[in-house]
Amino acid sequence: MDIIELARKLGKAIQQDEEYIAMRTAEQASEEDAQLQELLEEFNTKRLAINVEASKTDRDDEKMQALNKEMRHAYANVMSNEHMKEYNKAKQKFDTKLQQVLGIIQNSALGDDPYTTDPVSGCTGSCATCGGCG
Repeated sequence: MDIIELARKLGKAIQQDEEYIAMRTAEQASEEDAQLQELLEEFNTKRLAINVEASKTDRDDEKMQALNKEMRHAYANVMSNEHMKEYNKAKQKFDTKLQQVLGIIQNSALGDDPYTTDPVSGCTGSCATCGGCG
């Protein structure tokens, strides 16, 4: 089996992972939430209004402040929606796992033992290839 076929199998396994499924389920619930979609539309409208005002040569700073305040309020409404909270939580969990998978692959490509490499730190143990400890 070649490496590309293994990558495809890994991709399939990722799609069967419970954290991936939870994230996609939460994403679907968010997309089907009419109230959340209205909140997102309001937020995007406020953001567009800010961009329009900011691009004007004679922009009104008071109007910009008011628009920024309105946009922050719209953003807070979006982020307080239960479906959005669930989606963000599920996405963060999945992103953490995906970063671990990518870390193992990257460290293995640099010569680390795939079974003992630390996928979180990214440290290969070799200072020759290191960009510095963070």
